[in-house]
Amino acid sequence: MTGKTAIIGDGDSITVFKAAGVDAFPADNEKQAREILRKIAREYQVIFLTEELAQPLADFLKRFDESAYPVVLAVPSKNGSTGYGAETLKQASERALGVNIL
Repeated sequence: MTGKTAIIGDGDSITVFKAAGVDAFPADNEKQAREILRKIAREYQVIFLTEELAQPLADFLKRFDESAYPVVLAVPSKNGSTGYGAETLKQASERALGVNIL
C-alpha cells in the first residue's frame, strides 16, 4: 500500500474528489457500495464513503475498526451533512484517546 485514497458515493458527490486526484467509485446504493468496498479495501489506505451509503453499512464498516488500514471515513454528499460522519469520528476519537477532542 502506498497511501492511495478513494471515495465511494453517488456520481455528483464524488466529482469534486475525482477532480482532486482521488480515485472515485460511483455507487447508487449500499449494496453496490459494499461490493466496491470489499474489492478495494486491500488496495487503499483511506476510503471516503458518503454518509447516505455509510449509515446503512454501519455494522459492515465495524470490521475495519480492528485494523490500521483502510481507514473508512463518512463524508457529506451533495445533499449536505446528516451529522453521521462527525458522530462516527467523535466516537472513534473517544475510543482511541479516551476523551472527546472534537
